[in-house]
Amino acid sequence: MSFRIEEKLYLRPENLIDFKKYIYNNSAEKLYKARKIQSLYFDNINLDMYNDSVEGLVPRKKIRVRNYPDDNDNNFYLEIKNSSVEGRFKTRKIIDKINLKKLKNHGILDSQYGACFPTFKVSYEREYIKFKDVRLSIDKNIIYESYNKNNYFSEKRIIVEIKTSIKKSADFLAEFFPFQRIRFSKYCFAVDALKN
Repeated sequence: MSFRIEEKLYLRPENLIDFKKYIYNNSAEKLYKARKIQSLYFDNINLDMYNDSVEGLVPRKKIRVRNYPDDNDNNFYLEIKNSSVEGRFKTRKIIDKINLKKLKNHGILDSQYGACFPTFKVSYEREYIKFKDVRLSIDKNIIYESYNKNNYFSEKRIIVEIKTSIKKSADFLAEFFPFQRIRFSKYCFAVDALKN
């Protein structure tokens, strides 16, 4: 288990070109080709994962199944993102379509949150960039959808995620990323946008 720092920046679409110029002028390089990501989130009947995230409580987690529909990777990944006092870490396990169907129909029994079922879907386009020894992802064209209802919301904002080792200096991050940080969770925004 390796803990990491995750910070998020919010960009207006009109500022994306300037942001990319800034990081590429400072020796950033593209890691992989951009691709589409789809995530199906699970939560219990009270939406306790959502509530814990909004309140910033620890320990907390998010459970999702992720896939890459336009990529050569045809796998589905069961991911659990854990936030604790020590930091954040993620576990990931490949599942097949049969197990995915079981999870959708019967849910996931979690030791902290109990019975969890599909709630919301999120899809977006992601670019992967390496900046010094920090990994950046740029997410745009984000769409939030209810799992069982025919409603969705299109996100206009662009979200930049900064991921690095927990040992990375806060001064380094402040120096090279002099942008406003936000607390942002795609899952929480999906709930806020669509739960009513």
